[in-house]
Amino acid sequence: MRTSFADHIYRFLPSLTLPSKRMATRNYSLMTEFMLIGLTDQPELQLPLFLLFLGIYVVTVLGNLGMIILIILSSHLHTPMYYFLCSLSFIDFCQSTIITPKMLVNFVSEKNTISYPACMTQFHFFAVFGISECHMLAVMAYDRYVAICHPLLYGLMMSHQVCCSLVGGVYALGLIEATADTVCLLRVLFCKENTINHYFCDLLPLLKLSCSSTYVNEVVIMSFGAFNVFFPILTIICSYVFIIASILKIHSTEGRSKAFSTCSSHIVAVGVFFGSCAFMYLQPSSSSSMDQGKVSSVFYTIIVPMLNPLIYSMRNKDVKIAFKKVIERKTF
Repeated sequence: MRTSFADHIYRFLPSLTLPSKRMATRNYSLMTEFMLIGLTDQPELQLPLFLLFLGIYVVTVLGNLGMIILIILSSHLHTPMYYFLCSLSFIDFCQSTIITPKMLVNFVSEKNTISYPACMTQFHFFAVFGISECHMLAVMAYDRYVAICHPLLYGLMMSHQVCCSLVGGVYALGLIEATADTVCLLRVLFCKENTINHYFCDLLPLLKLSCSSTYVNEVVIMSFGAFNVFFPILTIICSYVFIIASILKIHSTEGRSKAFSTCSSHIVAVGVFFGSCAFMYLQPSSSSSMDQGKVSSVFYTIIVPMLNPLIYSMRNKDVKIAFKKVIERKTF
C-alpha cells in the first residue's frame, strides 16, 4: 500500500510544478526592447549614410505629397489612372515614413534600441503598406489594360464605384494579411538575444531570434509571399500581353511610342519592387543572408517610394501641365 500511495504522490507532483515552469518560461521569454544593428556598424559611415537617406526621405515626402496635392487640386486629373496613382503615392509616403525616420535616428544615436510594442507596430504597418503596394501595382496595370484595349468601355469598366472597390480591396487585403502575420509573430517567444540584424523590425530577422517553433510563421510567410508576388505579377503579365498586342495594331508611330513609354516605366518599377521582395522573402531560410536581405530591403522600402513619383509622373505631360497651371494660379 505504501508503494502504491507513493506512486500516486510522484505522479501528482509534476502536475503541481507544471504551472510554475510555464510561468518561468513566460517570464523568461518577455522581451522589453530590441537592438537594431542597422545597415552598417562602421562609425565612419554613419554620418554619410545619414545625409544620404535624409536626402532620399525629403525627396520621397515632397514627391509623394506633392503628387497627392496636385491630383486633388487639378480637376482634369480626376480620372481612374490618377486616382490609383494618388493611392500609390499615399502608400509610398506611409511606407517610407514608417521605416526611414527611425533609421535616421539610429544613424546618430549611440544605442539603437526599439521597444517590443513599437517593433511589433512598425512591422504591422510595414506589412500593411508593403502588401498593399504589391496589389496596387497590379490594379494600375489592369487600369492601363482597360484604357488601351477597351477605350470605348473604359468609363463603364472603371467607374467611380469600381475604382473605390479596387482600392478598398487592396487596403483590406493588406490589412488582413498583415494582421495574420502580426498575430503569428506575437505568439513567438524571444529568449535567445535581442539584437536584430536589420535596420527595422522585419519578419525574417525577428524569427532568427526565436526560441520557440516558427513553423507556422514560415508556412504563413511562404503562402502569403507567394500569393502577393505571383498573383500581382500574373495579373501584370496578362495585362501587358494584351496591351502589347493592341499597341502593335496602332498605325501611328507617335501613339505606339507613347504607349510603350508608359509601359516601360511601369515595368521598371514592378521589376525593382517585386525583384527585391522575392529575393528577400522567397528564398529558403537556410541559405538566406541577412546582409544581402538588408540591401534588397533598401530598394523596396526606401528607393522605390522615392522613384515612383518620378517614373509615373514626371514623364507625364498631363502632370506637367497640371503643375504649371497650379503654379500660375498661385502666382496670380
